[in-house]
Amino acid sequence: MTSRRQRGMAVTRFQPGQVRDAIFSFLSTRGIDGASLADIELWFELQFGGPAPSSSIRSYLQANTPGDFERLSRGKYRLSLEEPSGDVEFLPVVGSNEPFEFGRAKLFHGDSLEWLDSQPKNSIHGVVTDPPYGLVEYTPLEQAKLRAGRGGNWRLPPSFDGHTRSPLPRFTTLSSTELEELGRFFGLLGKRLLPVLVPGAHVLVAANPLLSHLVAYALDSAGLERRGEVVRLVSTMRGGDRPKNAHDEFPDVSVMPRSQWEPWLLFRKPIEGTVAQNLRRYGTGGLRRISDEQPFGDVIRSSPTQARERLIANHPSLKPQAFLRQVVRAILPMGEGIVLDPFAGSGSTLAAAEAVGYRSVGVEMDEQYFDLAKRAIPSLVKVPDRPSTVEVDPAASQLVDPIAIEG
Repeated sequence: MTSRRQRGMAVTRFQPGQVRDAIFSFLSTRGIDGASLADIELWFELQFGGPAPSSSIRSYLQANTPGDFERLSRGKYRLSLEEPSGDVEFLPVVGSNEPFEFGRAKLFHGDSLEWLDSQPKNSIHGVVTDPPYGLVEYTPLEQAKLRAGRGGNWRLPPSFDGHTRSPLPRFTTLSSTELEELGRFFGLLGKRLLPVLVPGAHVLVAANPLLSHLVAYALDSAGLERRGEVVRLVSTMRGGDRPKNAHDEFPDVSVMPRSQWEPWLLFRKPIEGTVAQNLRRYGTGGLRRISDEQPFGDVIRSSPTQARERLIANHPSLKPQAFLRQVVRAILPMGEGIVLDPFAGSGSTLAAAEAVGYRSVGVEMDEQYFDLAKRAIPSLVKVPDRPSTVEVDPAASQLVDPIAIEG
């Protein structure tokens, strides 16, 4: 079979860094056996509908060996297996604020994609993050509207039973162009994550039922393995409304179901060898059990974020410490390693990691949230676990604690 190049077809043009990202993405799926140059070129043709210049691929592989790649034999490569030392040095984004440190947590100010691009390979052992999966709602313009109480792309719901409810992003208003940008963004995130993750590192990403399919497809296409989904059972004020301006005309109709759950997408960087071999070398590949008798499950009953935590960290997407501590604890199967939150917000994931005794690193782009996190992390660490937030165990189905309303 002749290639497009041999048939005289045009070579595909790639954006700066796209060839590099694609090589990382492909080789990360090939493990310790690596791939030949011919394999990489064929994958480019299948993935992008046309070949990249062989000279560009060869140049990148050879120029970055042995830092990023190992040459196994003539024309055959794999991702470098060089393991970082125990004292990993993470680098700040050029021109950003000084990083903040508290205990075993370190928070950087800057764009997470830029930050990831300059970090040590094989340095992160797990990711737990609640990203801006609508993207638009965290632009400077929409944040300015939110902080001014004008709403914009955020819906400011009325009070419920005398309690002020949290702002909700309007995901149903995203245009087709914004949805395409969403997929592109998470594809880039997946490609940037792969090199810094150790093999077997799990990635847990909060999502929304309306958009989770786009996020999952993008991360899977980037080279991460889909490993299931963690369901956070929490009753919210999303959905359940009658048709706008026609409540009396259609009293028995809800436009959308009342949301009573939140999906958290679970992925893993491909392991090297068996799970046992990967655990021995990197300490990753599985999830930490709750106890000898109980494995970590994929359904967690959760109370909404309590008022005392919102007073500490007034972030619109704040998740409760009791829930975060469960998922953060599970992400490191051996209880050792570094947890990353590339969209740190008010620092709640870093606080949860500190509370369970893990090292963590976070990145936050918004300067006001970065400053908020510096104040909030020490206080969130002190928040006690609430016993009403429990793992749902099929053997203990009599647990029917009422779930409060969030949002």
